[in-house]
Amino acid sequence: MIFVEVLKAIFIGIVQGITEWLPVSSTGHMIIANEFVNLNISAGAWELFEVITQLGSILAVIILFFKKLNPFKKVEGRVQIKKQTVSLWVKVIIAVLPAAVIGVLLDDWLESKFYNFVVVAIMLIVYGVAFIIVERINKKKQFKYTNVNELDKKTSFKIGCFQVLSLIPGTSRSGSTILGASLVGVSRTAAAEFSFFLAIPVMAGATLLKTAKAFFVDEISLNSLEILVIFVGTITAFLVSFAVIRFLMDFVKKHTFESFGWYRIILGIILLTYYFIIK
Repeated sequence: MIFVEVLKAIFIGIVQGITEWLPVSSTGHMIIANEFVNLNISAGAWELFEVITQLGSILAVIILFFKKLNPFKKVEGRVQIKKQTVSLWVKVIIAVLPAAVIGVLLDDWLESKFYNFVVVAIMLIVYGVAFIIVERINKKKQFKYTNVNELDKKTSFKIGCFQVLSLIPGTSRSGSTILGASLVGVSRTAAAEFSFFLAIPVMAGATLLKTAKAFFVDEISLNSLEILVIFVGTITAFLVSFAVIRFLMDFVKKHTFESFGWYRIILGIILLTYYFIIK
């Protein structure tokens, strides 16, 4: 019994670690995973599993990009602040604000209205088509920004406005930011990297808020099995995220995001077929 639940947690942690960073919607895939590989835990514990496993994914970003994200450096024994890194964090915070404000205000409403199979499937298809169209438009385009440090505050805010779209499951947080960044002239590599950085405050904030709500408002208590599967899922998500982020950064140097668009469309069609015909 416990062994089976641990295997399920590993599987779902793998799904989280892969889909959090690829533009294919982690929330959508987690809803799908819960449909077919249902953990034997309470609804409250499942909600915690979803948000806490994100911490593993965030940790992978912090470790991989620590040099670029760390605003401090030592020069002749003295700690100095790296102005370029502080500027980068300012732009990240600016980009995070739109989704953070709307997410806090509408979180419960969005969850009750949009967190379902059909919405996920439709959004997978819609944004799959969007990826294909945008990539074909951008085929011969000269990007204005090829490095995250080149972004200005106005452009960062525009990208952040696109991130608001990811509040609807099936859209993809990384997908919406990458699409938005591409439309405002940011190269694929810089867009992917900036989407990783935006994830840190967004996912950390969402995790803290939902965890606090679960324990102090809903007064959820976890049994030993639930604690175990959350821990296993989080560690799995961290290890998988580490590999996936490296893969994506290498992938976008040589390829477009069009293949992810086709993947989204095919998966969306399969899910709609399952929901309306097979289920």
